[in-house]
Amino acid sequence: MPTDCISYQNSGYFSKLMQDYLDQKPELKPLYNHFPTLENFEKQIVEKQSNFDNANRIPLVNTLKKQYQNIEISDSTKQNIELLALENTFTITTGHQLNLFSGPLYFLYKIISTINLTKELKSKYPSNNFIPIYWMATEDHDFEEINYFNFKGKKFRWNKESTGPVGRLSTEGLAEFLEIYALELGSSTNANTLKKLFEDAYLKHDNLADATRFLANNLFANYGLIILDGDDADLKRAFIPYAEEELEKQTSFKTVQKTIEKLGDYSVQVNPREINLFYIEDNLRERIIFEKDQYYVNNTRISFSKDEILKLLESNPEKFSPNVIMRPLYQEIILPNLCYIGGGGEIAYWLELKSFFDSVNISFPILLVRNSVLLATEKQARKADNLNLSWADLFTKPADLVNTITHKLSAFPIDLSVQKETLEQQFKYLYELADQTDKSFSGAVKAQEAKQKKGLENLEKRLLKAQKRKLDDELQRVTDLQFELFPNKSLQERQANFSEFYLEKGEQLIPLLIQKLKPLEHNFDIITI
Repeated sequence: MPTDCISYQNSGYFSKLMQDYLDQKPELKPLYNHFPTLENFEKQIVEKQSNFDNANRIPLVNTLKKQYQNIEISDSTKQNIELLALENTFTITTGHQLNLFSGPLYFLYKIISTINLTKELKSKYPSNNFIPIYWMATEDHDFEEINYFNFKGKKFRWNKESTGPVGRLSTEGLAEFLEIYALELGSSTNANTLKKLFEDAYLKHDNLADATRFLANNLFANYGLIILDGDDADLKRAFIPYAEEELEKQTSFKTVQKTIEKLGDYSVQVNPREINLFYIEDNLRERIIFEKDQYYVNNTRISFSKDEILKLLESNPEKFSPNVIMRPLYQEIILPNLCYIGGGGEIAYWLELKSFFDSVNISFPILLVRNSVLLATEKQARKADNLNLSWADLFTKPADLVNTITHKLSAFPIDLSVQKETLEQQFKYLYELADQTDKSFSGAVKAQEAKQKKGLENLEKRLLKAQKRKLDDELQRVTDLQFELFPNKSLQERQANFSEFYLEKGEQLIPLLIQKLKPLEHNFDIITI
């Protein structure tokens, strides 16, 4: 199989904003701090050292020890937790929702990008420590986004009611889910490993946060990954002054709105609200709204005066939950973080936030687009070779791919470009004659040219259609292969669950990905398993 190098920009799956960011277009420079290169991390380290409040390190370490107290962890993870107390220790962070059994494949790629970047940084800057962090989005409340995963083209959904933060959600009911999923897995050694992993994560832990922590720790503990739950009163104490400013001054709305205006024709990923905080309890997460000198919790009868809500913030900061605009700030306040790693959509909304960070004097992290990967079996790679397909071919849109392969397989040229050029030359002569007569003749020539060009185009389309019928078997094999690699005409990493590939590779899957992925190269990786 040809080893094409496919950049994110040329893959066809990244937005115009992300393409321009990766190309470092000058007009986007005000929206980020330092572009993600190994050399630029030196500047980020100096900046974070001068900006970060080291008093937040001890609550961070103590909270992590508390969150890990009922889980067996590796020596490398234990060591990394202790290292966070030191002023020369920095974090690289990714975040992800609590998708059932990790959700789509890119869950792995986010974390592996984070782990691998810490390795590169340690090699480049050995006097510092770099710790990979997975920030669990435990406070999200959109259960419909996380209650399923796809396995071999089938959707497995956890049917349950949920209204509050998903991290606190009970795992009750997942035993029945596992019974159905286990039937699809089969009885191989790797299938049994997956069944046990699901059982140990979801049937032996009471809530979704603990279950997800166990799962991620089981998959990545040997690489020193630290899994952090921000839904914690002690951690949120450092966030109190910023939440207070949000309640009183609505700084985030004002600054982010100005940035959005500067984005012009780019698509806006998220829009700020006047107050970007939620009120949170076990079964409730609702927006805080300010109206007529009162603070209201949306869709409830709960309300506060200004003094009441500020007193509650001081005494119970855990009752205030940042939304998508404020969560990045919360993260950067409590972590000595240098870089956030996310998908294109995440990086797009981070680009809206720099002016907000500047306004509250918090260092803005480097933004790195996570690794993207296409996993292909050896059988699929052989199919592509036999069909004389490159990876670049397979990344094209289905209709374009069929047309390209039809042209490639045809024994004669399908396009009538030579005939079109001849026609143009003939009409060039007629236009010269028309110039010597009157306008009516010129109009007749123009009409005849359009008619004959249209006729050639119709013949060309019919010829292409006829060739497609003739080459139907070969084209069907091409489209079948593309659908296998791009299910539902989408990226595999957004559709399939890791378990589908774990069945094939078992415990070798993650080490293979760790070995192959290079987070700073900005290329779409194609890995044969």
